[in-house]
Amino acid sequence: MAAKWTVAFCVLVILSTAVALDNGVGVTPAMGWNPYNAYSCDTTEDEYYTSADLVVSLGLRDVGYKYINLDCGWQATTRSSNGTFQYNTTRFPKGIPALASYVHDLDMEFGVYSDGGYYSCDNVDGAAYWIGSLGYEASDAKTFASWGADYLKACLLYDNCYSESTTDFVDFYPTIEVEVASILSCTHYITMESALKNTSREILFSICEWGVQDPARWPASDIGNSWRISNDIGDSWADLFRIINQLVPISQFAEPGGFNDLDLLEVGNDGLTTTEQQTHFAFWAAAKSPLMVSTDLTAISSDALSILLNERIIALNQDTLGASISFKRRYTNDYDVWASPLADGSTVALILNWEDSTNDVTFSLNDVGFSSADAADLISDADLGTIDSTYTASIDAHGVLVLKLTNGVAASTPDFTYYPAASSSNTLAGGAVNQSVTLSASAAAAGLAAGDEITDVGYVGEGGTLTFNGIDGGSTGGSKLLSIDYINADYAFYDTVCSNCRNAYFSVNGGDSVQVQMPISGQSWDILFTGYLVELDGFVAGEDNTIEISNPNAYTPDFYRIGVAV
Repeated sequence: MAAKWTVAFCVLVILSTAVALDNGVGVTPAMGWNPYNAYSCDTTEDEYYTSADLVVSLGLRDVGYKYINLDCGWQATTRSSNGTFQYNTTRFPKGIPALASYVHDLDMEFGVYSDGGYYSCDNVDGAAYWIGSLGYEASDAKTFASWGADYLKACLLYDNCYSESTTDFVDFYPTIEVEVASILSCTHYITMESALKNTSREILFSICEWGVQDPARWPASDIGNSWRISNDIGDSWADLFRIINQLVPISQFAEPGGFNDLDLLEVGNDGLTTTEQQTHFAFWAAAKSPLMVSTDLTAISSDALSILLNERIIALNQDTLGASISFKRRYTNDYDVWASPLADGSTVALILNWEDSTNDVTFSLNDVGFSSADAADLISDADLGTIDSTYTASIDAHGVLVLKLTNGVAASTPDFTYYPAASSSNTLAGGAVNQSVTLSASAAAAGLAAGDEITDVGYVGEGGTLTFNGIDGGSTGGSKLLSIDYINADYAFYDTVCSNCRNAYFSVNGGDSVQVQMPISGQSWDILFTGYLVELDGFVAGEDNTIEISNPNAYTPDFYRIGVAV
């Protein structure tokens, strides 16, 4: 089911470049400490000083965590008589410049939080009215830089509350037209980026607008060193599932100087098991998200600290190639496979166990393009020797296996026979319909480019079904690998039953339905996801096979075509 609107990205107001923002900083993802997940907007001056000391004494600074960042609650509610940004002198009696100097004396860097709106985000439903930077970007950039003395690599977190009006605290779906909202949102950040550049200081710019209007596709890399892709993280496994799904269609936008920001780390907090914290950290690191510790360091457990100090996982995050892991395969309700190249020519593969219990997972090297490779476990530091075709491991509930693969031998790639969903030979029932879509983004894997018009089938599910007829099962039938091209823009800012995904049920020749869990393809219904792989059984020899797609309780994605491996 498709809502018909198209985001007009910020490419309309800036010239896109071939590389990410080149402002002297942020070539690799930022690492540091931010108080928000531990203290919300109520962090005291003493807690900042204590936490800065602990980043040093716990060894975090020495492995790369170098930013100590302010978050909400430090700002005043009024400016000075000449319009200068002011801090809360009750909460910060020593002052922000003194705190910045203290952080610099510890050989670390200091981050300031502000807001691209009329007021700041807060934790009292918008009632605090802490000042924001909208309309004061040039002045505030100079003030923030001057407070640091040698404010060379400070991190500015730029949030999105009150960005539309003085009465609209948080609005994920602005009342103004989406095209206008996209340009408005961008220009807020363009103005601040220019202001930072004019300070003649090297200031890392982190855009924090919760993934509204798909910032990776503006592209935000022309404006900031990182950009939030989702609403705030929460301290639960469901939050990780939501954010991981949201990364699926945009992992390719990470590059040196500009990275997808999956939000602050929950490692050390109570809502995740130790195993889940390990998965969270490893995934964030390999996705090239900034690694911002956000826990009470005075009470951090030895297990959590050990996770944060794993230099092999940190090395994935800081790898100079800057390539994020990308989605390779989902074995529904079982496990995911993600992978990416590294600067030394090796490949990292993450196998993520979705099961609520320990799972014996058989990882196929073919899912990441190899038939054999030498492997090392980056969490345990175990040398696994040469893997030939598959590797089986027992992975704890919601755990992850992180493998570094070297000397990989390329596997042959399957050939597919493709069947268009909108073919007149197919059967549509119960409300499923053909619909025309003009693509806003390239789908080169399907031989398509932005601006091409395709026909897909929408309104499958909720009683609607799509049946592919005349599918060739080859000479033997049996099990077949399918490659599915679809559109799904049912993105979510909060945890749902299938956050940032939709379920489809596939039945071959009237057999039992198989659940297929399909992440979003983008944030508008004109972005095609290509090559979602699933293995289905029940085919018979010859060309009389059928594949029915349905969902009795919800809508599925919109389908463009399926491929059946020859």
